[in-house]
Amino acid sequence: MLDFLRALILGIVEGITEWLPISSTGHLILVQEFIGTIVSEDFEEMFDVVIQLGAIMAVVVLYFHKLNPFSPSKSKTEKKQTLTLWGKVLVACLPAAAIGLPLDDWIDAHLFNSVVVALTLIIYGVWFIIIETKNKKEPKAKALEELTYKQAAIIGAFQILALIPGTSRSGSTIIGGMIAGCSRFVATEFTFFLAIPVMFGASLLKLLKFFVKGGMFTAGQFGVLAVGMIVSFVVSILAIRFLIGYIKKKDFKAFGIYRIILGILVLLYFLIFK
Repeated sequence: MLDFLRALILGIVEGITEWLPISSTGHLILVQEFIGTIVSEDFEEMFDVVIQLGAIMAVVVLYFHKLNPFSPSKSKTEKKQTLTLWGKVLVACLPAAAIGLPLDDWIDAHLFNSVVVALTLIIYGVWFIIIETKNKKEPKAKALEELTYKQAAIIGAFQILALIPGTSRSGSTIIGGMIAGCSRFVATEFTFFLAIPVMFGASLLKLLKFFVKGGMFTAGQFGVLAVGMIVSFVVSILAIRFLIGYIKKKDFKAFGIYRIILGILVLLYFLIFK
C-alpha cells in the first residue's frame, strides 16, 4: 500500500510539473528524497520515465483533432497543414535524440542528483526572467501555421538542454521558441506536441533497459505503474488547461521566481542536513 501511495504522489507531481516550465524530472528526484524508493532503484528509474506515458495521453486526448491529419472534418488544406506540423515536430526531435541516446547512461550516472537539479532550477529560473524582461519584439509566428522549419530546428536544439535534470523540457523548448520568434502560445503548444514522440521514445528506452537488466513486473508492480500513469494523465489535463489559460494573460516570470526559490531551498537543505 505504501508503494501505491508513493505512485499516487509521484503521478500528481509528474502531471503538474511535466507541462509547467519547472522540471518534472527535477521535482520527481526531489520528492523521492523525502518519500523513499518505489519497489527498487531499477524499478523507480524506469517508473519516473514511463509514467510520462500518462502525461502524453493527456496531450493526445486534448489535441486529437488538431493533431489528426486524417480527420474527415478537415479540409484538404487543413490536412496538409497538420502533416506539415508533424514534419516540424520530427525535425525538432532530431537534436535531442542524436545527443541523448548515446549519453543516456552517462547522464543517469552523473547528473541525476539533487545538487545538479538545484543549480539548474536556479540558472534557468534566472534565464526565464531575463528573457521575459528583454523579449519585447513582436513575434514572427503567432499561429502554428506560421512556425517555420528553421524555428522548429532551433526549438529542437534548445531541447538538448533538457537532458540535464532540473532544466525542464517544456521550459527549455518554450524559451527556445520565444528566442526563435514564436509567441508564448505557439511556443507552448508546439512544446506539447513535441513531447509526444520525445516522451514516448524515452519511455520505450527505459522499459527496454529495465527488461534487459532482468527486470520483471509482478502484478503489484504493474498496478503501481498503472496508478502513476493514470494519475499523471488526469492531473496533466488540468495542468495543460491551466497553462494555456495562464499564458493568455501573463508571462513566465512567476515560474522563474519559483524555480530560483525552490533551487535555493534545495541547496540549503542538502548543505545543512546531508
